[in-house]
Amino acid sequence: MKKEQYDVVVIGAGPAGAVAAAMLVRKGRKVLILEKMHFPRFSIGESLLPQCMEFLREAGLEGTVDQHAASLAFQYKDGAAFYKSGAYTEFDFTKKFSKGRGTTFQVKRADFDKLLADGAEKAGAEIRYGHQVNDVDVKVQQPILTVENEDGVAYQVECKFLLDASGFGRVLPRLLDLETPSNFPIRQSYFTHIKDNIDDPSFDRNKILITVHPKHSDIWYWLIPFDDGTASVGVVGEPEQFNDDYGSNDELLNAFLRQSPNLEKLLANATLINPVRTIKGYSANVKRLQGGNFALLGNAGEFLDPVFSSGVTIALKSASLIAPLVDKYLDGEQVDFEADYSTPLKKGVNCFKTFVTAWYEGGFQDIIFYQDQDEKIREMICSILAGYAWDEENPYVAQSERRFKVLVDICRTE
Repeated sequence: MKKEQYDVVVIGAGPAGAVAAAMLVRKGRKVLILEKMHFPRFSIGESLLPQCMEFLREAGLEGTVDQHAASLAFQYKDGAAFYKSGAYTEFDFTKKFSKGRGTTFQVKRADFDKLLADGAEKAGAEIRYGHQVNDVDVKVQQPILTVENEDGVAYQVECKFLLDASGFGRVLPRLLDLETPSNFPIRQSYFTHIKDNIDDPSFDRNKILITVHPKHSDIWYWLIPFDDGTASVGVVGEPEQFNDDYGSNDELLNAFLRQSPNLEKLLANATLINPVRTIKGYSANVKRLQGGNFALLGNAGEFLDPVFSSGVTIALKSASLIAPLVDKYLDGEQVDFEADYSTPLKKGVNCFKTFVTAWYEGGFQDIIFYQDQDEKIREMICSILAGYAWDEENPYVAQSERRFKVLVDICRTE
C-alpha cells in the first residue's frame, strides 16, 4: 500500500490540533489533520479562560475569534462568579496578578472549534473530516498511520512527527497502551443548552456562574451564558449521587436545578433547546506524554475536571509548547521532549490539579468565600482562575500546594 508523506500528522481538528497545525504550517511545514467527525459538532468546555487568547495569538487566530465573536453569539467574559448557600463572590480577570489579556469569551464549541479549524486550513493545513485512525506504528523512525475514510477505504500515511489531539477519543493512548487511571474520583456530569430567559437585572452574563449544591459541597453546577439569550447548564457529582429515581436525563438535571434555590429562581422561565446529555468518568491520565516521534496534546494526554474550565487552556498550552519543538526536530536539531514539553506542561496542570483537589475537599471554597481577603493574594488566585497557571512569578503557581495549604489553614482558623 502506497504511503502518503507529510511532515506532521495531527489526529483531531479540535482546539489543540488546530492551533498546533496553524503554528506549524506558518513555519512552512506540510501538515495533515485527520478528524473522525464532521464539523461543526457538539462539545462541552465552553467557558474559555483569558490565557487561551494568548495562545491563539501565537497561532495567528486571536483576531479571527475576536472578529467573529458577535456573529457566532460568543459571550464576552471578564471573570467568574461563585455562589454557595446565600454567599456570592466574583473574580474580575482584568484584576489579576499575571500579565496578559484579562478577557475572553464563552463560546458554543461547535462554532468555536470549526472557526479554529477553518483558520488552520486557511493558513495551509490540510484537513480530512470523516477519516478515522485505526492503527499506528511509532516504532519506526517515521510514524505510519492506517486510516479509513467513510467509504471504508483504507490507506496509509507516513509522517516525520505525529501529534494526537483527539481529545476524549484518546487515539494513541488506546492504540499504544498508554492509558493509566486518573487519581481523581470518578465523576459524572449532566448538561444541556437552554433558552435561559433570565430576567434578573443583577445577573452578570459576562461571567460563568459556579454554584455549590446547598447540601452537598462536592456537587456543583455551571451556568455559562451566551450572547443570544441561550446558555449552557450542567451539574457535576459522583455517579452514586445521581440514582435512577430521577428517571430520564432531562428529569434528573431539572430535579437538581430545583434543589439549588438561586438557580431555580434564575432559570424559572428557561426552556430546553437540546436533550440532556451525560458524561461519566472523564478524568484521565497517561503513562507518558511523548515518545520521541509523537506527542499527546490536551485531553488526549490528561483531563482533570471541568470545575475551573481548564481543559481548553491546557489543550492550547500543549499546542503552544509542542509546535516550536517539532519545528526544531524537523530541522534536525536535538530536542528533549520530556524536559522541554512534558515537564513544563505538567507544571501548570499540577497547579490546576491543586485547585481542583482543594475545591472538592472544601478548602478552595473556604478561600473564595472568605470575607477578609488580602487583595494581593486575591490577584494571584485570580490569575490561576484566568488560566495563567504557568506564570511562575506567581507564588501560588511556583509553590501551589504548599502555599494553598497555608491559605486554607488561615481561612479556616480565623
